[in-house]
Amino acid sequence: MNAPEPALTASRIVHGACPHDCPDTCALKITVENERVVKVQGRAEHPSTHGALCTKVSRYAERTYHPERLLQPLRRTSAKHEAPRFEPVSWDEALGDIARRLQAIAARDPQAIQPYSYAGTMGLIQGESIAARFFNTLGAARLDRTICASAGAEALNATYGSRVGMHLRFFAESRLILIWGSNSIASNLHFWTYANQAKRNGAKLICIDPRKTETADKCHQHIALLPGTDGALALGLMHELIVNGWLDQDYLDRHVDAWPEMRERALQWPPARAAEVCGITEQAVRELAREYGTTAPAAIRLNYGMQRVHGGGNAVRLIALLPCLVGAWRHRAGGLLLSASGWAARVKNPQALERPDLLAGRQPRTVNMSAIGEALLREASPEFGPRIEALIVYNSNPVAVAPDTGQVLRGFQRPDLFTVVLEHFMTDTADLADYVLPATTQLEHLDVHTSYGHTDVLRNDPAIAPLGQAKPNTQIFRELARHMGLDDPCLQESDEALAAQAFTAAIDPELLKSQGFVSLDLPEAPFADGGWPTPSGKVQCRSPLYGLPDHVPNRESRLSSPALAARYPLAMISPPARNFLNSSFVNVKSLRDIEGEPLVEMHASDAAARGLEHGRMVRIFNERGSLQCRLHVSERARPGVVNGLGVWWRKLSPGGENVNAVTQQGLTDIGGGATFYDCLVEVAGA
Repeated sequence: MNAPEPALTASRIVHGACPHDCPDTCALKITVENERVVKVQGRAEHPSTHGALCTKVSRYAERTYHPERLLQPLRRTSAKHEAPRFEPVSWDEALGDIARRLQAIAARDPQAIQPYSYAGTMGLIQGESIAARFFNTLGAARLDRTICASAGAEALNATYGSRVGMHLRFFAESRLILIWGSNSIASNLHFWTYANQAKRNGAKLICIDPRKTETADKCHQHIALLPGTDGALALGLMHELIVNGWLDQDYLDRHVDAWPEMRERALQWPPARAAEVCGITEQAVRELAREYGTTAPAAIRLNYGMQRVHGGGNAVRLIALLPCLVGAWRHRAGGLLLSASGWAARVKNPQALERPDLLAGRQPRTVNMSAIGEALLREASPEFGPRIEALIVYNSNPVAVAPDTGQVLRGFQRPDLFTVVLEHFMTDTADLADYVLPATTQLEHLDVHTSYGHTDVLRNDPAIAPLGQAKPNTQIFRELARHMGLDDPCLQESDEALAAQAFTAAIDPELLKSQGFVSLDLPEAPFADGGWPTPSGKVQCRSPLYGLPDHVPNRESRLSSPALAARYPLAMISPPARNFLNSSFVNVKSLRDIEGEPLVEMHASDAAARGLEHGRMVRIFNERGSLQCRLHVSERARPGVVNGLGVWWRKLSPGGENVNAVTQQGLTDIGGGATFYDCLVEVAGA
């Protein structure tokens, strides 16, 4: 007998985009066989992706087909202070009940309905399109989305006029690169490719970071300053650039406003003063200034970790001035990159996509997401408005990621709070929902993306049909609007129609659809001869809103709060674990197996002073709360600072708490951002 012929495999390639909160925004090549995704790769033809993906996203199919994936609507059957129990319900039953409850609240005051979302997807369609239209139609409360980057973003707006900077690819030509507050190998992989190319060509790489990261290991030099002292270091560098004459006076005169005032402030920060505040040597300040002042082209890759402290906004303003002092912007391989999102803002069309006109003149109150714990526990008042009665969470996991978990948890456990969560998995937040609605992943829906790390626009086409009963965010809000009797036609527009509205005429939607990405047409050295997007066309040392920048110390530090530091003498930062992205991927077993368990890194001198040994379980605590994790005595921690790697889900952590049990809800100096790294703790044996 002849052997049966093997079944033919139906195989196709779909082009997509990585949806996660990362500056790389990679172009994806998705291989589908028999209607199942079998491989996720980077597209080789996309310039900044160049075929490479991080470990996390290369395993994206594992996340989509995860055995614990939510595939049907669930309704809570337990009290919120009890272990969570849910029962499956139909979509019609779930949306009908949600609609009735929201209608009753909206009849009293729609501002008592609070959306809560962030960058679980960075997509413009599955992020804030139909969702924004829905909440604008209701007149619901607004959300100030501050938890990651708002201090740095507002600082760039105040200094440069927009969130603009260097082009990613030209870092390969730089002769000196300061990698400031960024573990690029873990969180900005494709920048690191260009930086490494510059290194092979003879460039010097200097890492400025409290933690000795994997990136610091690969740089020529590491400067381990204390958390929250970056502004002081920038002022010390300015002092040395001035007194040694390492300035491009012509660029300052022509393209920088209020430099004489800023010059006087910088001269008050000699290296000795800066070094004392930063916890480094005076020589380190002098040598760094010499390198920066005498090497061209010099580039700075600034990242958002350093602005998650009380003075984060002022620190970014000060660092952003450094390339202007030395004329680095004259070169395409010189300048600074924190965010490129201002370039993309020139082609985005949020008015069409989000429809703020649906508010019809109403001005609902705004709640800062970084203080959601306080907001949920606040009673109604003339100043605050009504108490939050309903919370709709999508693209976020606030019970894990928001600061001061104790308050956040108490808010979510309110028996009178009605909570709906759109999710892929039963996260810490979903565990406290009244309804959990299954959402699609990036492999199952249409979206379009911009980037804050490069200057391309990307499209993501669905590779497979939604699994189970999962629906895209857009479809969930369409159906909820119908159940609530909201009949504006814009609430029912298709995802394809939304994609066509997402950008101005500068982006051809058909070209984007056929290619999968479109590069913005921008000058190589955009500010070589000024032309800054400020009212004057010049960089602003003095902001009309914020005055001159200065070093603003942490709320919690040995210098600013000595009494608190006597009880909790260690500064704690909580950078992301390498194989997680915020709280995403924590439940992907292969990635969690690589991470092992929650860790805290501590310098040997601090461990010895407390009688703590490597590998033992310890307790990290302050007046806000405590958590347990495994101690790693490591040179990655500098003396006086511990590194609590996050963000683990609480229920996957020893003792049921993660690093946000001890972080604070205080806000940054400008931008109203979160201050995760402005945190004093003590560590003891568990």
